[in-house]
Amino acid sequence: SVSQALHALPGGRVAALFNTHWHPDQVGSNEALGAAGAAIYAHAKTRQRLSTGYYLPTEDRYQPPLAPSGRPTQSFHAEGAVTIGNRRLEFGYLMEAHTDGDIYVFVPDLNIVAVGGVVSPVSDPEFDWFGGGWLGGRLDSLVRLLKLGDKSTRFVPSTGPVVGRAQVEAEQAMLMKLFDRMVEHVRLGESAKNMLEAGVLDGLGRKFDDPGALLYDLYKGFWAHHN
Repeated sequence: SVSQALHALPGGRVAALFNTHWHPDQVGSNEALGAAGAAIYAHAKTRQRLSTGYYLPTEDRYQPPLAPSGRPTQSFHAEGAVTIGNRRLEFGYLMEAHTDGDIYVFVPDLNIVAVGGVVSPVSDPEFDWFGGGWLGGRLDSLVRLLKLGDKSTRFVPSTGPVVGRAQVEAEQAMLMKLFDRMVEHVRLGESAKNMLEAGVLDGLGRKFDDPGALLYDLYKGFWAHHN
């Protein structure tokens, strides 16, 4: 298991765990590691959702709160830093990028940034519009990520390979082009289906596994913010 593999590393225990957002696939180790004494760091909105539960519209059910041992013990609103052992970690909020509780964790001496679901090198970008994520927030957050480190910085997403600055810049440019296109169609009152048929996703230099679902989520996020 992940827990066994981590405990086999030098030191024998996990001192701190960072939740880059609150989706279930990102918090599956919280209860086990929290019960073993790990400090759990997260954005304040992630702590709120994990402590009270939340509604999942695609499944028409409520996700129950985590057990007390799995809830974040350290939360923040904007940014912060902590030294664990002899290593400094810097973290900050990525507002409305993917959910309403996304964060990055930057390790300066390794020049690595954990970015959670805010960078999608292989899978379709995910926008949890019901959970507070939308395309404008994603673009602002990518700009913030690109200000970290230098040209050699590596970015670690939730899904897919570790990528360099060039890949993040390319994703930001692609999404910016998509944003500009969608603004025009949203102002005309068009639906996600209209946009798909109009070719909003064409010519972006990237193919999507489920373009209809992607555009629906983008569309819902736009209406929540644009209007």
